[in-house]
Amino acid sequence: MSGFLIAVLSVVVILGFMILIHEFGHYAVAKLLGVRVEQFAIGFGKRLVGFKKGETDYRINAIPLGGYVKMSGENPMDERTGDPAEFLSHPRWHRFLIAIAGPAMNILLAIGLLTGVYMVHFEYPLFLDKPAVISWVKHDSAAAEAGLQPGDRITRIDGVDNPTWDQVYPAVMLSPNQPLDITVQRGEQVLHKNIVPKPVTTSEIGSAGWYAEQSVIVGDMEPDMPAAKAGIKEGDKIIAMDGKPLPSIDAMIESLQETKDKPVDFTVERDGQKLQFRVQPVLAKTEDASESRYRIGFQNAPEMKIGKLPFGEAFTRSLDENKKGSLLILELVQKLVRRQVSLRTVEGPIGIGRAAGQAASEKGWTPLLALTSAISLNLGIFNLLPIPILDGGVILLLFVESLMRRDISLRIKERIYQAAFVFLVLFAVMVIYNDLLKTLPGLAQRLP
Repeated sequence: MSGFLIAVLSVVVILGFMILIHEFGHYAVAKLLGVRVEQFAIGFGKRLVGFKKGETDYRINAIPLGGYVKMSGENPMDERTGDPAEFLSHPRWHRFLIAIAGPAMNILLAIGLLTGVYMVHFEYPLFLDKPAVISWVKHDSAAAEAGLQPGDRITRIDGVDNPTWDQVYPAVMLSPNQPLDITVQRGEQVLHKNIVPKPVTTSEIGSAGWYAEQSVIVGDMEPDMPAAKAGIKEGDKIIAMDGKPLPSIDAMIESLQETKDKPVDFTVERDGQKLQFRVQPVLAKTEDASESRYRIGFQNAPEMKIGKLPFGEAFTRSLDENKKGSLLILELVQKLVRRQVSLRTVEGPIGIGRAAGQAASEKGWTPLLALTSAISLNLGIFNLLPIPILDGGVILLLFVESLMRRDISLRIKERIYQAAFVFLVLFAVMVIYNDLLKTLPGLAQRLP
């Protein structure tokens, strides 16, 4: 099956499952509280297939972009009969529970899936938990401009003391073109610096140009590229380049851009033996289709902590990872609102499909389940944003009505929902447009 078909099938299955879980949360709590559910739908538009059981029409619609649970009297524009089974006839705390149930199901699913993944296969790059000691500084980078050097230890960044690399990288990625105050220790000196991460890749995420020390281990190889032709094999550890030690894959990549197509001598460790290989780099495309650079044709496979976690440890780790993920999502939203990061940072359906296809093509189910967990968390948090039409907007209006001790007029609610709908449509269009720009190199130049 082609990569494109795998990506499409994967994203349809994942998003369909996410929507099903989300809407089931609303459905289950509504039924439990005695609200009549008229439709339980996956997709929008014309009904394709389905069945009716009791008072509910279970259906799949023509446009596979989301789903919904239609409850009697839910829409403020609908005529109310006063039937106790109508949504608006129920007390506000009932409506709050129904509104929050969908996002809650997504967040619980994210925690549960990641717990299961960790119990079957826990894999974690070792360097992320290490203190943030810089091993390499890229030329002309934000770190180089700030005067940082290999050996400097970052002791404070973005308000976090003694950070690990797991804390440093997200802080930098979410701060393109934004100043970051940092403190570094250089020997006995404590230096206070200010860096401005530069936007990189088509997603325009921030990069400081500093790198952690990590072994260069050959992972997936491209068969027709120079490394494979020279005899380098998957699992080889590259310890030196032209006789100089390699502190990280990033140092190797930058050095290749300097030497260009000049043959390079690599010292490789394989099964306890040291081997020598001469490789001539070629100018080739990268994962970012708009970028070419001198490459030898393999992906780095950093040293990983691999194993299985018992339930208690897996659950605790899952809670911690989902908490960190939630805070990163909220920080991203905050910076988007403030226009401190580009909308290109947000992945749309094309980006999600690409990630899903890559995860589906990997060995085993755990990569796809881990991605499903991340998407479920994003969907849950996104739906809690205080935007009318979304669940968070419903909760916000319920809170306002509680403070007012009366319902907001139907005419005002109608205008609020109309404005929110236009906003969400425009947001979706922008995300898909940016998806296309990231996927099709040169599109921006071809558009009038």
